[in-house]
Amino acid sequence: MISVLFAVLTALSNGSASVLQRRAAMEVPDSEAMRLSLMTRLVRQKVWLAGIGLVIVAAVCQAIALATGPIAVVQPIFVIELPLTLLVAGLVMRVRADATVWSGVAAVTAGLALGMAAAAPVEGRDTVEDLAWIPALLVTGGFEAGLIVAALRTRGNARAALLGLAAACGYALTAALMKDAMANLDDGGVVALLASWQLYATAAAGVGALFLLQNALQAGSLVAVQPMLTLGDALISILYGVTLFDEELRTGWWLVPELVALALIATGCVRLARTPLARGTLAPR
Repeated sequence: MISVLFAVLTALSNGSASVLQRRAAMEVPDSEAMRLSLMTRLVRQKVWLAGIGLVIVAAVCQAIALATGPIAVVQPIFVIELPLTLLVAGLVMRVRADATVWSGVAAVTAGLALGMAAAAPVEGRDTVEDLAWIPALLVTGGFEAGLIVAALRTRGNARAALLGLAAACGYALTAALMKDAMANLDDGGVVALLASWQLYATAAAGVGALFLLQNALQAGSLVAVQPMLTLGDALISILYGVTLFDEELRTGWWLVPELVALALIATGCVRLARTPLARGTLAPR
């Protein structure tokens, strides 16, 4: 229950951060895409700094969630970040959520519940052997490089979707490294945690994922970014959980309801990202 609670808090913080970062990214011209000057422009905006503050809160909550639960349980819960963000934004702005918002929330929630019930993740190991990280990092690096190269050859929502998936891959890697690093805290305390290479790799992967997400949000609409980010993070994290941490999922005919769950979540995310409430919270003021 602790891991679920902090996973929900992580989703809320991350979703709110994405909204603030998108508002800031909309002020940056296309000419700054995939350049360090993009970050220089963003860091000057208070709304972006507020988003980074929420990212830090989310990182702390995520660390606690991963330290107390399997990655295949914690990461998929993050699909609720967009519904939570829109509902909270509606309360703050005193805007009543319409039928489209509630149908999107229902689809994402039902998809998550169905997917978790069908997959029934079972926790595996807490740590990963260092040698096992070598192929994982090589495959991840190659996959992200391919996505970035493909993104640079296109524009608009296509680029946003590809970079959103690359960012999702980076965030999933960050979660896997973070879980492995947190295991050192249990074994040897703070000293062992600070001495682990996984801690610093977590920071590097997180910064890289953040940079890719800023470019994704700057390149296109939330409708293009959010489904790729949400589903990509969940699915790639589950893959890390199964291959690196020996976590187990149900397969066989259970794949049918699992695929239905993915379809529900994707449909819900697209509906929510297209709502006036989502566009309103992202529009410059």
